[in-house]
Formats: sequence, structure tokens, C-alpha cells
Amino acid sequence: MTDTIDQLLISTLMEDSRRSLKALAQISGLSAPSVSERLRRLEERGVLRGYTVEVDPRSFGYQLQAIVRIRPLPGQLQEVERQIIAIAEFTECDKVTGEDCFIARLQVRSMEQLDTLLDRLNVLAETNTAIIKKTPVKRRLPPMA
Repeated sequence: MTDTIDQLLISTLMEDSRRSLKALAQISGLSAPSVSERLRRLEERGVLRGYTVEVDPRSFGYQLQAIVRIRPLPGQLQEVERQIIAIAEFTECDKVTGEDCFIARLQVRSMEQLDTLLDRLNVLAETNTAIIKKTPVKRRLPPMA
């Protein structure tokens, strides 16, 4: 489990993973070596799995994001999964229960590109696509307490 200081460090890093040990020490009221040790323990326990950078896909020309629900045709589950992994524009994908087997996030530069990529799957699966207009809740942690 984590204590309130661990949770404060995690929340602070979620806001800005580039915060220095010195800044984390000031925020938490600990020394920089103590913060370093806590972070090391959180990493060892698998609580902190990595530090990341957020990139705006639009800066690379990806103007549209879509959520694609994918239902493989009989006998095509593994091939559909291979295709999703092979198409770099799929930036996230979850294998789920229910009528659809996959729910994926796709980044595309145009509607034409969306059609081209989905055509690669349409021989293997039924798809249902929704274009994302806005993301009111970005990826975030569930409550830690």
C-alpha cells in the first residue's frame, strides 16, 4: 500500500513527470535523498512503472482521433489483433468483454486515411467508429485513497 506522502509524490508526478527531486522534496517536506528512496521503492513494487512525456498528435499532422469498436468475424480474432498491433495509427487498444472484442483509439490525418486503415480490418471484422470531438477527461488515476 501507499501512504499519504507516496500518494502526494505520485499525484505531483502525474501533473508533471519532469519535477526535480528538489521540487518533490519541497512539496512533500522530505529531503531529496528520502524522496529518491521512496520513488525507488515505488518503482521496485511496480507502483510507478515509468515516466512519460505527452505529445500532441496534431503536431505530426494527425487532425482526427477516433474510437473504433471492433468485432472480429468468426475465426479471425488473432489476425485482427495482429493487424491492430501492426497499424501504428492505433495508439491504444483494449481487449474487452461484450459484443465487441476490441476498443481502440486511432489517430489519423484525414477521413481518407481513416477509410484506408479501416478497410484493412473490414475483411476480418465489423467496425463501429466514432470521431472524438473533445476529451473532457484526459487519462487520470483513480482515487488512491
